Parts: sequence; structure tokens; C-alpha cells
Amino acid sequence: MFAKKVMALALSVFAAGVMSAAEVNVYSARSEELIKPALDRFSEETGIEVNLITESADALIRRIELEGANSPADVLLTVDAGRLFRAKEAGILAPVNSPVLQERIPSAYRDPDNLWFGLSLRSRVILFDKSRVSADEIATYEDLADPKWKGQVCIRSSGNIYNQSLLASLIEHLGEEATEAWAEGLVANLARRPQGGDRDQIRAAVAGQCKLAVSNTYYLAGMLNSGVADDVEVAEQIGVLWPNQDDRGAHMNVSGAGMIKTSKNQNEARQLIEFLSDDYAQQWYAEVNNEYSVRADIPVSATLQRFGEFKADTLNLEVLGRNNAAAVRLADRAGWQ
Repeated sequence: MFAKKVMALALSVFAAGVMSAAEVNVYSARSEELIKPALDRFSEETGIEVNLITESADALIRRIELEGANSPADVLLTVDAGRLFRAKEAGILAPVNSPVLQERIPSAYRDPDNLWFGLSLRSRVILFDKSRVSADEIATYEDLADPKWKGQVCIRSSGNIYNQSLLASLIEHLGEEATEAWAEGLVANLARRPQGGDRDQIRAAVAGQCKLAVSNTYYLAGMLNSGVADDVEVAEQIGVLWPNQDDRGAHMNVSGAGMIKTSKNQNEARQLIEFLSDDYAQQWYAEVNNEYSVRADIPVSATLQRFGEFKADTLNLEVLGRNNAAAVRLADRAGWQ
């Protein structure tokens, strides 16, 4: 009888330990292969189990809204400051008071209310076919609307959040009226109806359909590192133009994270976001995801070094979300499909 009681007590203690095991539930708009290795490293270092769900950003935000107070989500990972702002506006994020994050992440790349934090950087740049364009022929985003490029620009749909955020930044810098005029000029210069993703714009330039393509930097880097002969061959023919180097600098955007307001594991959520800003995770982002670190002290990958040094726009990225609705309306008026 005594032995049975001891066994029962041991089992109850074990069960309690299992039930109280530290965990954090992550809703991620980043594909699993781009984030899971870092999450696995976090678990190894901390003993905190990470449960991962992947889906599109808008679907995840809506899911968290519908789940309400019963949502198991602790952390939202997504790309583009515009989407992070949507999560903020939806009221699903809670502030994270972390001196570590305040110190590591520049103010331009985090929410003023500490509701989200940028974890990696990308720039939306102008790419060109090196056999038909020289780097000194174009200098700014504004030049994309110059009639000299009529029928020579490839860019994806204005329905894409990356283009909406580019427009939002232009609204902040130039004003809405000037940005609308720019968008009309851009539309007049399109080589074809917007279609496909950023890699498709790069391929179209090399195929001779246009001379200039607008793309996020990591797409070109990904093609160079893909190991796919055709993609590597295409990417090698493309030059990178960092726009607006004589004034505000190249447009920047982020991938980032925020803690969910209804999180049941707030301490673990904070630890995870802090981990994603540490040396290992930032270097991992740079090497594996072909992105830039949010931290100036983290080396740039060999592939990105090929693109050269550049001046970055220091605009606080919250404005990309704040100006999003105006950007969407403006693109519609300009006829940018």
C-alpha cells in the first residue's frame, strides 16, 4: 500500500511538472523553414517549448481577433511594418517593456508604444539589367516616373503590401499630391500589366521585357543563393541601385514580432522576442534569410556585401501603417492595378 501511495505521488508530481512546462505559442506569417531553426535554438537554450502555427498575416490577425480572450497565441511574427501596424490597430498586441529590446533595436524599427519590434531589415530597391542600363542613369524612386523610362519598368501589383508601404513612405516624404503624380507617371512607364512576385519582375528584366525592376533585396539574394542554375544566371545579370542616396536614403522595411494582449505566457513571449534580437538570431537572419540585421554591429552576409553599402531612410516605420489606407486609395486613383 505504501509503495502504491509513493508511486501515485510520484506520478502526480510528474504530471504537474508536465502541465506547468514552460511554453510559448507562436503564430507566424513567415514560412516554417525561415523561422523554425531559430525557434528550435531558443528551446534548446531556454527549455521553453515553442508551438508554431503558420498562416498568412491577415488570416492570423483575424484568427486572433476571433479567438479573443481564449486565443492561445503568445507571439505574432510577420513581415512588413504595414502588417505589424494592422495588428496594432486591431488591438491584439500588448506592450513589451524590455530594456534589452530598447537597447538593441533602433527606434525607427520599433513601435513607439513598444507594441511591435523589427527583427530583420529589407530594402525595396531599383534593379536593372546591367547589359542595357548603367547605374548612373537613374538615382531615385522619383526617377521611375520619368518619361525616359516609358515602357521599361516592371513592378508587381499595388495590392501587394510591399508596394503599399513604399507608397506610404513617399506620402510621408513628398506629400499625397506629389506621390499621386509620381504613381501616375510610374503607371505610364510600366512595361506590362503588373503580375507575379518580385522574382518575376527580375526575370522579366533579363528577358528583355523591361530594363528596370522594383524588388525587395532578399529576392535577388535568394536567387543568387538558390543553387538553381537558371535563377543564378538571371540574378548575375542584375545590378542593384540604392535610391535617394543624396537625400533621404533607400526605403526600408522589417519583419518583426509583437506579444499578443491575451498571452498566457507573457514572460516566455518576451524572452523569445529578446532572443530573436540577440547575436545568434540576428546573424542567422542575415545568413539564411538574406536579410539585413536591425543591429549595426551584426556583419552583413557575403551575398549582401555584393550589393554594396548604402544610406538607409531613417523614417519611423510606424508611418508605413499609418499611411497605408491613403496609399491604397492613391494607387487606385492612379490606375495602378
